[in-house]
Amino acid sequence: MTAPPFIIVAIDGGAASGKSTTARVLSERFNLLHSDTGSYYRAVTAEMLRRGAAPADLVSVKAALADLRLATRIVDRSALIEISGRTSGEEIRSREVNDAVSHFAAIPELRGALLAYQRGQADAARAGGFRGLVMEGRDIGSVIFPDADFRFFLHAEPAERARRRVQEGQTDQVAERDRLDSSRKTAPLARPEGAIDIDTTKISIAEVADRMAAVIAPRLGPT
Repeated sequence: MTAPPFIIVAIDGGAASGKSTTARVLSERFNLLHSDTGSYYRAVTAEMLRRGAAPADLVSVKAALADLRLATRIVDRSALIEISGRTSGEEIRSREVNDAVSHFAAIPELRGALLAYQRGQADAARAGGFRGLVMEGRDIGSVIFPDADFRFFLHAEPAERARRRVQEGQTDQVAERDRLDSSRKTAPLARPEGAIDIDTTKISIAEVADRMAAVIAPRLGPT
């Protein structure tokens, strides 16, 4: 008897481009484990700050990384990161974390520390009985899962993304975060070659998710 297909869906894009919402929709529609890597970097950033590490002080960052114990806790269809036995709360959306996350995320050693953890979410999805993994971030289709079954890149005009952030009650400057993430030397934010490009500026999240689902559905069959 042929085993049912297991798929990996990679969604990349800048801040407020629609990654998280569409990933959650696809997770529910196809029973995929949802992995929000942005929250992982935010959680690690919060932990770095808690331990007194600074992006400009690589010694302090390496010392903090050496002591981190990363695990995954699955809640509903979401893969949450646990750091030393603790899951993060709303503090990862604080202004302090918003201002620091892109600077910490640019550190190669920190990205390297999270690489295997992020790839390991595919095993967590299999073990949890999911039909696949949908992972969102900024280097998923280019670095984490370059051979993902489906790779999407979402983008929107800066003014629209800023408006969405205000609606969400968030304070980060999307254009500045994208500038920092696009210019870093290690795993910069960029459209992966061959990824399906979707401009989300003038279409609803439901329409974005439907476009993506239309590509995915033939591989999985009936839900």
